[in-house]
Amino acid sequence: MKNVKSILTHPGGAHKDDFLACCLMLATSPAPIVRREPTAEELEDPLVCVIDIGGRHEPELMNFDHHQLPRDHEPTCSISLILKALGHYEDAKKFCEWLEPTEWFDCRGPVKTAEWLEVDRDVLNKLNSPIDVTVLRRFAYTEFLGPRDTIWELMKMIGEDLLNYIRSLRERLDYLMRTCEIWDMPDGKKVVVLPKSDNMPSEPSLGMGRFVEMKGLCEQVIALVYPDRRGSGYALSRYNDCAGLDFSLLEGESDVLFCHTQGFLAKTAATSNERIVELITKACI
Repeated sequence: MKNVKSILTHPGGAHKDDFLACCLMLATSPAPIVRREPTAEELEDPLVCVIDIGGRHEPELMNFDHHQLPRDHEPTCSISLILKALGHYEDAKKFCEWLEPTEWFDCRGPVKTAEWLEVDRDVLNKLNSPIDVTVLRRFAYTEFLGPRDTIWELMKMIGEDLLNYIRSLRERLDYLMRTCEIWDMPDGKKVVVLPKSDNMPSEPSLGMGRFVEMKGLCEQVIALVYPDRRGSGYALSRYNDCAGLDFSLLEGESDVLFCHTQGFLAKTAATSNERIVELITKACI
């Protein structure tokens, strides 16, 4: 992605796709945003980023419109095109559950999107909040935004946080792929374990649920085991609220330091694989 001198997008009503596409662009190239039609010269100028307008998708010229795509093209909006140019689209599709519905809504409209989601049309309206309404409305009112403008600064933060989320989660999943162990339990179920190491992350459990999804083990895994960040042992956590596990049953075990009364978490001083398997087995109901 090139550093640009300005970002152009359409005037009038604003939607999540053009708003978020501009946010991502600000995170990589913090230029002023101008809301008007582009000129022919601007569409040929790679220092002008044209988003959701102009009828052209030419990343080399920084043009990112999707409205010229065929009606039967897979749902693709301006944020899709920016994410692809940044090399983060596939990860964003996996990590950001809101992305695909946003693509559908922008390209197919609310009725088709509701059908695709298999929900009633009015459910989509119930998902809106005053945050969505106010931020998009204030953005729509503007013709020019630059540094120190409240909306511009907010958009830059949103873009930075979104990119940081995608990048950091990819780094964490790559780490978990290298490090996590998958144990077979006596009943055929599985437990995912993150062993202790010298370079442990500050939040050991972060991303482990995503790891299970990526490995295709959602139906088999019953528990996650990871280093207790407050002690020398391990935390035992129910995966996806597994109904067959109740860690409150471990109350009274000499090496169990804590059991949540709701049964979804326990902490133990145990460090041997055999003892951890024994504790999880005792928690099975």
